Amino acid sequence: MDENNDRIIRHGGISRIFHWVMAGCITTLLATGLLPILGVNFEWIEPHWIAGLLLTVAVVIHILRSLAPKKLKAMWVSISDVKQFIAGKGKVRGGKYSLEQKMMHHGITFFSIISLVTGWLMLFKIDGPFWERDPFIFDAGTWGVIYVCHGISTLFFISFIMMHIYFSLRPEKAHYLRSMIKGWLTKEEYEENHDPDRWEV
Repeated sequence: MDENNDRIIRHGGISRIFHWVMAGCITTLLATGLLPILGVNFEWIEPHWIAGLLLTVAVVIHILRSLAPKKLKAMWVSISDVKQFIAGKGKVRGGKYSLEQKMMHHGITFFSIISLVTGWLMLFKIDGPFWERDPFIFDAGTWGVIYVCHGISTLFFISFIMMHIYFSLRPEKAHYLRSMIKGWLTKEEYEENHDPDRWEV
């Protein structure tokens, strides 16, 4: 944590770049995957898998960066987090991240991995620049499971984006949106919403 002119750094530059790259990739994947189903015809396959490739790289790098002990501790959901949330009826000064933010992060990580794994498997059904299609690599039942899992992750991302935008635009949460753009919180916002003893990194 750095303090400068009553500003507390919450997100460094690299973290903010990763956030917006991943947001752009997920939005592109949803648009290219859903608009053709809604009747908007365009060449969607290539931008779809390219966005998937970029998201894969971003997720892998993010996971590797998150393996540092302090970063894992900052995002880990503990029993004390849950107990304090229940006792405080949701009004709890958490560490760097609140219980809700941690749960949302874990959810997006879980469904990102499902979406990416199933998406890469689905590439066997198309010709690419470095591979030839082989739709018979799996039987019909396996393809069905792959498509269902990919579809479920898509539904989650739609819900996630709606919730994420809704809460980020609420006036009382505006400081979190600003911190993801500019990186900082004011000292007053920090003290009101965070417990300094639990601010792990």
